[in-house]
Amino acid sequence: MSDATVLYDAPGPRARVRNLVIAVIGGVLLAAAVFVVIRALAVKEQLTGEKWLPFLQADSWTAYIIPGLIGTLVAAAISVVLAVIFGILLGMGRLSEVTPVRILCGAFVEFFRSVPVLVMMLFAYFFGIFVLQVDPDLLPLFGTIVGLTFYNSCVIAELVRSGVHALPKGQREAGWAIGLTPTQTLTSILLPQAITAMLPSIISQLVVILKDSALGYNIVYLELLRQGQNLATYRGNLIPTLIVLAAIYIVINWGLTRLAGLVEKRLREGKRGIKAGPEAGFVVMEETAADEGVEEPSELQR
Repeated sequence: MSDATVLYDAPGPRARVRNLVIAVIGGVLLAAAVFVVIRALAVKEQLTGEKWLPFLQADSWTAYIIPGLIGTLVAAAISVVLAVIFGILLGMGRLSEVTPVRILCGAFVEFFRSVPVLVMMLFAYFFGIFVLQVDPDLLPLFGTIVGLTFYNSCVIAELVRSGVHALPKGQREAGWAIGLTPTQTLTSILLPQAITAMLPSIISQLVVILKDSALGYNIVYLELLRQGQNLATYRGNLIPTLIVLAAIYIVINWGLTRLAGLVEKRLREGKRGIKAGPEAGFVVMEETAADEGVEEPSELQR
């Protein structure tokens, strides 16, 4: 089986050697940079046992880290659900045959893709204060969710649109041929295939949502980064706290990345499983000829 992927051909012997050399040099440089940083922190007494001691105490986790992690996961989970729903709807709107709907959805997507997530969070926060009169206790969560939902729904909409455009034109024409309207063809034939094809990319977008939830720190949302800073201020161990928070983010994002890889692998295996081999076509033709009473050619005629 070839090691070639969709984007790259399998490297040859010289390319493998070159890649190995680059990887070794990069690894050495990275190790040297890590050594320099660790040494500098050690000189400043930022990595002493006393700085790490708070993480062995239960109240550091129950009062700071775990509530912050729950806040991050809650904001990310709600934003994921809303972003997927609105993203699919916006993607369908961009593919709509109704011109005003297509223009409106296109303008919405292009605008909110261009606005930084933090700006949207700040706008939603103050909009909730002065216009919607949101409960002050829910206001930071509201601003964080709105900012994450608006931006990521636009990204998912573009994933859906590109997935539909990547399908063969015969799929759309087949739907029209059996009497389906353009909307029915989109929802019944094109959209399910596009979402299935883009599912790994959509899952990978969850990593972006989880990381961007840390921007809620700027509107005093008590997510993981905010709670980590509170812990570091109380315990006086900023560097160890940031290292622990980074490790937590890495573990969660690694899990989501692995999930995306498993989904992609499953989809590829499923596609290979439904492909019929060349022998199947010959069997069908032979059975059809026999059913129709066609005489097989004699040995001489062969």
